Amino acid sequence: MAGSGGGVVSGGRQRGPPLFATEKPGRMAMAAYRVSAATVFAGVLLIWLYRATHLPPGGGDGVRRWAWLGMLAAELWFGFYWVLTLSVRWCPVYRRTFKDRLAQRILIANSYSEDELPSVDIFVCTADPTAEPPMLVISTVLSVMAYDYLPEKLNIYLSDDAGSVLTFYVLCEASEFAKHWIPFCKKYKVEPRSPAAYFAKVASPPDGCGPKEWFTMKELYKDMTDRVNSVVNSGRIPEVPRCHSRGFSQWNENFTSSDHPSIVQILIDSNKQKAVDIDGNALPTLVYMAREKKPQKQHHFKAGSLNALIRVSSVISNSPIIMNVDCDMYSNNSESIRDALCFFLDEEQGQDIGFVQYPQNFENVVHNDIYGHPINVVNELDHPCLDGWGGMCYYGTGCFHRREALCGRIYSQEYKEDWTRVAGRTEDANELEEMGRSLVTCTYEHNTIWGIEKGVRYGCPLEDVTTGLQIQCRGWRSVYYNPKRKGFLGMTPTSLGQILVLYKRWTEGFLQISLSRYSPFLLGHGKIKLGLQMGYSVCGFWAVNSFPTLYYVTIPSLCFLNGISLFPEKTSPWFIPFAYVMVAAYSCSLAESLQCGDSAVEWWNAQRMWLIRRITSYLLATIDTFRRILCISESGFNLTVKVTDLQALERYKKGMMEFGSFSAMFVILTTVALLNLACMVLGISRVLLQEGPGGLETLFLQAVLCVLIVAINSPVYEALFLRRDKGSLPASVARVSICFVLPLCILSICK
Repeated sequence: MAGSGGGVVSGGRQRGPPLFATEKPGRMAMAAYRVSAATVFAGVLLIWLYRATHLPPGGGDGVRRWAWLGMLAAELWFGFYWVLTLSVRWCPVYRRTFKDRLAQRILIANSYSEDELPSVDIFVCTADPTAEPPMLVISTVLSVMAYDYLPEKLNIYLSDDAGSVLTFYVLCEASEFAKHWIPFCKKYKVEPRSPAAYFAKVASPPDGCGPKEWFTMKELYKDMTDRVNSVVNSGRIPEVPRCHSRGFSQWNENFTSSDHPSIVQILIDSNKQKAVDIDGNALPTLVYMAREKKPQKQHHFKAGSLNALIRVSSVISNSPIIMNVDCDMYSNNSESIRDALCFFLDEEQGQDIGFVQYPQNFENVVHNDIYGHPINVVNELDHPCLDGWGGMCYYGTGCFHRREALCGRIYSQEYKEDWTRVAGRTEDANELEEMGRSLVTCTYEHNTIWGIEKGVRYGCPLEDVTTGLQIQCRGWRSVYYNPKRKGFLGMTPTSLGQILVLYKRWTEGFLQISLSRYSPFLLGHGKIKLGLQMGYSVCGFWAVNSFPTLYYVTIPSLCFLNGISLFPEKTSPWFIPFAYVMVAAYSCSLAESLQCGDSAVEWWNAQRMWLIRRITSYLLATIDTFRRILCISESGFNLTVKVTDLQALERYKKGMMEFGSFSAMFVILTTVALLNLACMVLGISRVLLQEGPGGLETLFLQAVLCVLIVAINSPVYEALFLRRDKGSLPASVARVSICFVLPLCILSICK
């Protein structure tokens, strides 16, 4: 790889050494990739030419003509989308940080010390103690409290949108456990610093730690876990914790998750001498916040929560750097803050960096994952390519923001960041809490630019993506950093229904962005690079893929059943571009997956999910989006459930897809699977009985396509015909699907 770093000399003055380097793939590798892409593009052009020059005549062959036109439209779209995706991958970059230089570097003539590092505000959001168990939440909180960073410069804020007294109680328990956990982590260089993850993965004491100290810490965590689980199961807070914390008095019998006053409680105040761990060292500031909720009042979901946190933190700590992380994405790398600061503090290249995005990684994905989560390919190839165009997307978690950029400031070359600034705060915690409560009332944002030009954007299911795009359009740059030791690990859904609902929400969000004034081509025109606009559009056009894909997996199969040819014969020269594009595209995809560490099985599973998402999540997202445009329905938000059924988890580990309930998406999926199975069996039988083995000559590609679709749907047939567990497809789904498939097959046979 070729590398480049921050500059050394600027304006005749000596600069410090660069804090990060930017590297690009070698020229030979990129040249080979581009040559391969050019040959595939040539094949795509030949396919378009074939469709245009071999259009069947009208009249008696009208069915074939209309089917042919549909194929032309679908292939035009697939070709365009492939070119769009290809163009984004034209210039990937990879980042490398130099943390060893961070605390030792020289700023012109002044020495630089650890005390001069900027303070950091960390936001953790939770919304439902049932869907997001409190122990999951505090494991994330404890992991970020234990960062390898000056505790006086760490400020952790938990936003509890449910206003749950259980969550507040568990956070109080965590604040006491932190006095033991943080010094233990720092003394023995523990990784990861989520106690739940650490004790689940590590079975013996770390180097230098005696067995007694190890088991004492493990017992402390177990005791806290038992207390928390007991309280969560009973729903009642013990009297002793209530007496020791004045915060519990703010809950009463009229308090509900949708109707409650604002609460701001500083559980640990790093400015107070008593806020120390068992070794006498300072602890990070820890703040609980529940913004005011009233029925019929718009609260803007997670975006509103983050904006409330921005305001509350501004009066308590006002750190120049803000990091937010989902409550199920714990810190897996204690040096993530220092890595992020290498970008912000670089004297030559860091001045215009608005945010640093870490990738999402999941610890509960098993080897040869049946759902083919494309995390490795996305993290190793797609995101570096976006970074190469000057701007990684903001994905709502694991992201370090410059406060000024997040709050709406437009970048200019004259801008200089004051990294040492903090809130001009009073020593009185009661006054700070009162000020914080006044900033998170239901009416505070009325007639303001919060959620429009300031803070996190409102009005879209993907408020984080829109926010990141706005920041980039104000002149800020973003970077993507994917360290060897992953910065954050979380939980991903392990049932097909949850995964499809999640992708449906993402697809709706991207489509709404593309159809609004916040479209990358409208908002970003003249402000960000064309390649970055196209990068956003790759996801923005997810939804459009649904109709051509659904057409391609149904119409050629039905035409095969009826003996209608839609592809060239095997002996025709026009057969070559079709075969080449298919083989070359899938070979390249497989090579990329293997290069990124996936197995061939995982690649195959990813192809299956690619098809499933397009004909279910993308399709329904498109329909629902246009229903909202026509004011037939309203936008909503579905929280991803973080609780996993143990039996479903066991089936997932065995490579079995989890269905289990009736769903419109399952009906579509099952209908397509049964239709192709019927077309394959009946179509091949018809050809062999009527025309013999040579009859497949003109229908060869359609037969191959039909067989591939059947093969890729093997888990659906297994769930329909072989399985009897709770994760199988319900009989009601099969009945509805058969009602769609049977008339189509009967009409084809009778014809």
